[in-house]
Order: sequence, then structure tokens, then C-alpha cells
Amino acid sequence: MFTIFKKKKLSEDQLANFFVNSTLKLVETGFEDVAEIINNDPEFLSRPCIESDDSDQFLLIVIAGNLKIQSSQFDNLKGARLAEKIYRKLGSTLQVEPAVLKETIAKYQSWMGRINHPSKNMHYAMSKGVFFKYELNKFQSDYFRNMNTPNPIFLKRLDEVIGQFIFNWTEIQDTYRIVED
Repeated sequence: MFTIFKKKKLSEDQLANFFVNSTLKLVETGFEDVAEIINNDPEFLSRPCIESDDSDQFLLIVIAGNLKIQSSQFDNLKGARLAEKIYRKLGSTLQVEPAVLKETIAKYQSWMGRINHPSKNMHYAMSKGVFFKYELNKFQSDYFRNMNTPNPIFLKRLDEVIGQFIFNWTEIQDTYRIVED
């Protein structure tokens, strides 16, 4: 009778697979819309012209942000094991050595932390990361361009878009019991 209240088991390996596959698919299918939203934003004086296939930096921002969020959602040991599995699977899929990928992601996370300082909100750091990696400052009005900061109206819109690319680690933990392989 009480079995309906038990959480389903999900192995760390299965979760890593799900994260990698869903993130790659989401960026692959969703970046074209992201580029279009940015390119057509009315806050820009001229069109940025981000190509729909220029998603590499966006993918790294999404992965870096999600892995940073993941690290705060799990205990240290489980979080570290899960992250290593994710790096191995991502490395294999992207044909990059996991150690190189891990170093690249760590650099992105550090950089995103600096551009978003003093805030520690990774969601906002991801949005600012997109703003700076795609050099969107040069398309803004003089006021914001001279301050080298995103127009807050544009940033709010970008936050809404980026929110669609944030993995819901809390929901996964609420729904599943994550077990070691």
C-alpha cells in the first residue's frame, strides 16, 4: 500500500545521461529561437546578426551554469560523482577529453562569477555570459555601451529565455531517489 509514496530509483549514470542528452538536444533545437530573439530585440540600435548555428559559446554557458547549480543541489560526494559522469559523457559526445572539458567549464564558471559579481545568482550570470560572449554591448545605446553593462530591459528578456535552459535539479530530487551506480 505505501509503495505509491516511494520515489523511483534513478542511478547517477542515468541522470548524467539524461542531463547530457536533454541539454544537448535543447540547445540544438532551441538556439535558433534564442538567436532570433536576440537579433530582433528592440533595445538594440542595430541587429546583432547572431547566426542560428553559432551555439558553441551558448552551449558552454548553459553547461557551466547548470553544473554550477547542480553542485549546490547535491551533497559534495554525490555531486562530484555526478559531475564526473557528466564530464565523461559530454566529452565522449562532443569528442573532447573530459579533463579539457572540465577545465573549460571551470573557466566559464569563474568568468561568469566575475561578470556577475557581487550577485551569486547563476541564472543572471548565464544571461550576462550570453551578453558578453556574443559581444552584444556594441549594439546598445551609447549610455549602456559606455558603461559596458547590459540594458536592464534587454537583460530581463534574456533572463526569461535563459530560464528555459536551466535544468530543474530540485524537481529531479523531489521525483527520484538518486542512487550510486
